[in-house]
Amino acid sequence: MTSQTLTAITTGDGVRIAYRFDGDQSKPVLLLSNSIGTDLHMWDGQVPALTEHFRLLRYDARGHGASDVPDGPYSLDRLGRDVVELLDALGLQRVHVLGLSLGGIVAQWLGIHVPERVDRLVLSNTAAHLGPAGQWDQPIAELLQAPDMQATAEMFLHNWFPASMLRGDNEITEGFRRTLLATQRQGVAGSWAAVRDYDLRRTAALIPNPTLVIAGEHDTVTSAEHGRQLAATVPGAHFTLLPTVHMANVEGQTQFLDTVVAFLTEQP
Repeated sequence: MTSQTLTAITTGDGVRIAYRFDGDQSKPVLLLSNSIGTDLHMWDGQVPALTEHFRLLRYDARGHGASDVPDGPYSLDRLGRDVVELLDALGLQRVHVLGLSLGGIVAQWLGIHVPERVDRLVLSNTAAHLGPAGQWDQPIAELLQAPDMQATAEMFLHNWFPASMLRGDNEITEGFRRTLLATQRQGVAGSWAAVRDYDLRRTAALIPNPTLVIAGEHDTVTSAEHGRQLAATVPGAHFTLLPTVHMANVEGQTQFLDTVVAFLTEQP
């Protein structure tokens, strides 16, 4: 397996977006898009299995990881265009896309606005709308006034993982905690604004790409019902329910990987 360390492009509005490749250059490219409060390392556990089939392209969304943290609010259009500019800079015309949570929202945007750049689409633990919009204003304001990311980090972890993974010294969840605590508040708040302002409940019906929707049975962030509604909206979409909370790729890794790889490698 060949790997490439972190490098970056600069978007049209001057923001540095960090990315890396993993895997054999001869394999089809699978773009991975992350949740709020994480960086591209949220997929580390899945890299070995996925690189058996794909060349992985991971990136840190604006406001996260090694990418720049411009002042918010961010828009979904801007987050989507960051991906298009990344693909353009790398000379990639068409890729598979797997996005989880906010990454799944960005993936929906790509299927709606630039379907010609997408082969197959996997939308994991995500939703076409997370309203009402007003519910986001107070958390955004409180985060920007908070002394640090401590309280927000604990909230995210309890929303992402079952209690059993948060007890004791779990190396995986501790890694997510470290990432959250190192994330700049403006990046999370700016991304929350994108979630506040988006609504794809009607336009998701325009996605023409073969699509798989994955939901977590115990997910309180993007519920199983959100997943069902999204799968019912995207024409011909497949739906899979896993016995997980929000981070299905981590908590239910084996079943998640089996489902994703089977869908992306299935012969038409």
